[in-house]
Amino acid sequence: MLRGKSLLLAGMALLLGAAAAVAQDKPIKLGAVLATQGGPAFLGDPEAKVLRLYVEKINGAGGVLGRKIDLVLYETNGAAADAANFAKRLIAQDNVDFIIGGSTTGETMAMAPEVERAGVPFVSLGGASVIVEPVKKWIFKVPQTDRTAVEKVYIDIKQRAMSKIGLIAGSGGFDKSCTDNARALAKTHNLTIAADETHGAADSDMTPQLTKIKNANVDAVLYCGFGAASVVVTKNFAQLGLKSAFYHNHGSASAQWIKGSGKAAEGVRLPAEPVLVAKLLPDRDKQKAPGIAFAEAYKAKYNEDPSTFAGYAYDALLLMQDAIKRAGTTDKAKVRDALESTKNLVGVTGIFTMSAKDHNGVDAKSFRMVEVKNGTWRLLY
Repeated sequence: MLRGKSLLLAGMALLLGAAAAVAQDKPIKLGAVLATQGGPAFLGDPEAKVLRLYVEKINGAGGVLGRKIDLVLYETNGAAADAANFAKRLIAQDNVDFIIGGSTTGETMAMAPEVERAGVPFVSLGGASVIVEPVKKWIFKVPQTDRTAVEKVYIDIKQRAMSKIGLIAGSGGFDKSCTDNARALAKTHNLTIAADETHGAADSDMTPQLTKIKNANVDAVLYCGFGAASVVVTKNFAQLGLKSAFYHNHGSASAQWIKGSGKAAEGVRLPAEPVLVAKLLPDRDKQKAPGIAFAEAYKAKYNEDPSTFAGYAYDALLLMQDAIKRAGTTDKAKVRDALESTKNLVGVTGIFTMSAKDHNGVDAKSFRMVEVKNGTWRLLY
């Protein structure tokens, strides 16, 4: 009887061992929802390229915890409803271990209820502060928030002894959040908002709004928005001959925006991620070496310089990879806890330190203030 029981226990142990081995051999499933089509493609296209490139690199080096990564990518045109449906599919059908994406704030917020309900670690690539403020248990983000960007701009404006500002923004989720923060932070920095204008999503001429700002005789103008509209507002600003200092948020931090704006971009300042000017950083900067390495790898693969949006995807994958390694498992709750305990992780966007109260982990110090000079980026500080 005892011998039979021993054999039964031994058999169970073998089965459990075999099951563990099978689990260990299973790929880690990374789900992604990125806006690679239509207007937001300048965001999602480089993000998708980065995930494909670095999943291939990670797998070639043996994977994570000895397991390969299986990328399940759904591509959108930025529509929030599509992003929500793809999030449901990633969770219910694809059984992913974690999710990266939401190229835009709108997509991210549409996906948020699904990942929160299912309890899946999610790293967003959207920009607005509403993504992580208030903190949501399962949601983290890479880009500095729009509030952080406004803070950096206002610090620069004050350093230039300016006080009277004008705002112009789009009507999207990120744009509205940026504008709300710009209004709130103006009081903190003793700045006066003398003009506050909004343009529609499809507007191809913003001279009426900019004319009102020009007539207000402001010292500086801040644009809250991104994409094609950022090119239109830049060209219209130059056409009207505004003499005010012109600032954009970090949504314009790409070579594509400079190329589209042409000479009109000259002199525009904005807060940018270190990867955009990695080679210009001082040698003591911890982000110089990883930024250069990332930029060179990306250019070698795609024959183009990476945008800051490409850097967001790199850091999202870096955060997940680091969390899984520290957790020693892909158990969702343990990976979530590991993400929240991230400390001094050097990425190309910033140096991340998360906490239960901060699911972004970077502040205004992670930005570098840049200016367009002779058709390229000039590092100011």
